[in-house]
Amino acid sequence: MGRATKVVLAYSGGVDTSVCIPYLKNEWGVEEVITLAADLGQGEDLEPVRQKALNSGASESLVIDAVEPFVKNYGYPAIQANALYENRYPLATALGRPLIAKLLVDTAEKYGADAIAHGCTGKGNDQVRFDVAAAGLNPKLKILAPAREWGMSREETIAYGEKYGIPSPVKKSSPYSIDKNLLGMAIEAGVLEDPWEEAPEDVFEMTKAIADTPDEPEYVEIGFEKGLPVSLNGEAMDPVALITKLNQLAGSHGVGRIDMVENRLVGIKSREIYESPAMLVLIHAHRDLEGLTLTGDVSRYKRGIEDTYTQLVYNGLWYSPLKAALDAFIVQTQDVVTGSVRVKLFKGSAAIVGRKSENSLYSFDLATYGAEDEFDHKAAEGFIYIWGLPTRVWSGKMKG
Repeated sequence: MGRATKVVLAYSGGVDTSVCIPYLKNEWGVEEVITLAADLGQGEDLEPVRQKALNSGASESLVIDAVEPFVKNYGYPAIQANALYENRYPLATALGRPLIAKLLVDTAEKYGADAIAHGCTGKGNDQVRFDVAAAGLNPKLKILAPAREWGMSREETIAYGEKYGIPSPVKKSSPYSIDKNLLGMAIEAGVLEDPWEEAPEDVFEMTKAIADTPDEPEYVEIGFEKGLPVSLNGEAMDPVALITKLNQLAGSHGVGRIDMVENRLVGIKSREIYESPAMLVLIHAHRDLEGLTLTGDVSRYKRGIEDTYTQLVYNGLWYSPLKAALDAFIVQTQDVVTGSVRVKLFKGSAAIVGRKSENSLYSFDLATYGAEDEFDHKAAEGFIYIWGLPTRVWSGKMKG
């Protein structure tokens, strides 16, 4: 941990990041703290957040609208990669961290700051994501993490803030820790720390309970161009509008809830509740369209690439040489992934019921068992003989 004179602080308006402002100045000798709050589509009015930073001692408080680059440059590439951590979680929170890190680094360079800072503790994944992403963008910048080092309990943190004019929470805070952006919500803590306890209905915001969903299914047709979602039900949409609309459609049918125990990078297991309606539907639809348009060997090889890609993103290595190399492979595979997928939304499920593409490798004349069948059945015997030859040779040696 290095000392600094001018710092750009990732700011949420919560207790920890607010207390970071006087703590950096009074305990670590920082002369100037500039706060940065990023709008990633969390649906929150950030003007009070901006003002709170100034009231807490920030010399300047910035709010940056980053919703479009977030979805276009981080969310959409993750769809092309079918990125699901441990085959379940579509990385909504993890995808936001490299963008916030980039905004911090860009702002530090613009304002001549010699450090960036965040309010992450030493227990979670986000500290790694911020620190490593910032180092990958500008290794000369110092990275400060006061909450990782100050050793204060929550009560002590609130008391410290009050000493410097930061009001304590005016109401009993939620027992849950929540991170939200346009791609999804992550909910943890409180009763959720017991993996046996069912998540109470009040933790969910983006998805309806099954009992409250429509009694009739709804169909949505998703159009893709080169692996990127471009339309819903034939209507062309920009990335932000498409994600927003699909969140509403899928969420209204109870689609998008995830309850899992995941393996954190720091070595502990954590029970997590996620809501990510649009991303889950889009990733499954995209993967299905790849099944129609990619050759079998490319699909099989890409699955291994996807797992590595997902691990890199989850572990904070968005700005790394391996991630860049995998990006090139994934983009190359997407040249033919153009077409439409029809999804049936009903009572918590998003079933893929149809797909079509001009680049389809599906041949009716080869697949049919009807009179139109053009498959050469006689060729199968010779193929099977050659395919099974190593097994016969082995068996003859071992069992002969």
